[in-house]
Amino acid sequence: MAQKRIPVPSAKPATRKPAPPPPAEIPKPIQRRPIAKDSRLRVLVAGASGLIGTELGRQLEAAGHTVQRLVRRPPRTADEFSWAPDAKILDFRLLESVDAVINLSGASLNRIPWTTAYKEQILRSRVKATEALVEGMAMAASPPPVFLSSSAVGFYGDRPGETLTEASSRGTGFLADVVTEWEAAARLAPAATRTVLLRTGVVLAQGGGALQPLTLATRFGLGSTVGHGTQHWPWIALHDEAAAIVHLLTSTLEGPVNLAGPTPATSEEITRRLASDLHRPHLLKLPEAVVGVGMGEMGRELLLPSQKVVPAALEADGFAFRYRTSDDAIDAALA
Repeated sequence: MAQKRIPVPSAKPATRKPAPPPPAEIPKPIQRRPIAKDSRLRVLVAGASGLIGTELGRQLEAAGHTVQRLVRRPPRTADEFSWAPDAKILDFRLLESVDAVINLSGASLNRIPWTTAYKEQILRSRVKATEALVEGMAMAASPPPVFLSSSAVGFYGDRPGETLTEASSRGTGFLADVVTEWEAAARLAPAATRTVLLRTGVVLAQGGGALQPLTLATRFGLGSTVGHGTQHWPWIALHDEAAAIVHLLTSTLEGPVNLAGPTPATSEEITRRLASDLHRPHLLKLPEAVVGVGMGEMGRELLLPSQKVVPAALEADGFAFRYRTSDDAIDAALA
């Protein structure tokens, strides 16, 4: 008896994976020209996907500048270029094709706890990224004329009773040590490159930055006085942080520049305004000992120090803040 044939389904073609995008083409070197206030620049940004970087990219493009971004993954668009800052891998030809480099790279300070390993990451992520950019500039036949490199008001340490300008001395503590090494790496940029150190304060922004955990706690009725409440928090609105960086691109300032709001505010004033805007109570108190136990070194370094930082260099250079008080900045962030 003939065997019955069993039909065999036709083979399906193998699913093809989409081809990876071609590597972004390195732009050709540009002709160097004097930079004026109305210049339209080609700007390379490291750390462009973060809170500050996202707002900065928006403002740069609105001002007519061309933005290129360094990313740690394969590029997805024509304006992205890969780098590996920890290994200090960067195509130096990129630096011959831009007018300015803005360095915003660094591991978040808002992570708890600051273990020994994470403290090392905080330091390494900042110094290695800065060194990669600076060494690339040194290799370029024509380095970029402008380098704006992130820094922090942590440089000043805990300084109750002092008004802190760019001329103030270094303080003590972990963050003061980090900033010292971070800025030292940036200062090794070529002599032909105007280098600005962006000593940023507490950024007040909707949905991110320092307001995020404070807003969450306050919404749940946990609005609190942090420590003694009289310590100054050197705040700045997100809009003004980015706008100040755009301003500094075509400024003549160099060296450290304080990015902090023009009207100093205490932590008590900031947390009470937050509670008022959210229509929530502000009845609790977090003593310094509780902050230290609950948040460890992160709380002791970020929440308890008093830093009455003023933007002396920025204001003398004619920068106009949109939000001159912390109340205005918080109102705008929560609007």
